[in-house]
Amino acid sequence: QVQLVESGGGLVQAGGSLRLSCAASGSAFIINSMGWYRQAPGKQRELVASITSGGNTNYADTLKGRFTISRDNAKNGVYLQMSSLKPEDTALYYCYVDVPRRGTYWGQGSQVTVSS
Repeated sequence: QVQLVESGGGLVQAGGSLRLSCAASGSAFIINSMGWYRQAPGKQRELVASITSGGNTNYADTLKGRFTISRDNAKNGVYLQMSSLKPEDTALYYCYVDVPRRGTYWGQGSQVTVSS
């Protein structure tokens, strides 16, 4: 089993920044891709960003330039630096990891609220 623990959500004013962190733990696992999804009230969950084990990144088109994803393979951690936040970025943010032959695991969700 793989457990993911997220931290770093909160309330911020429009134009501000937040950094989300996610750490994976468990026994004998290798992580392939890692990333973040978000879900706003009344909307479907959408991909925010992902990063492969080799460091290749992928972002939602609307978020490029404002969000930066990174990972620390030694710590099994994935991070999301969010800048120039807008009220429409308000959502529950979930980290995930893909473990080969075992599946996808999810964090508990971190609330990000951006006030105007």
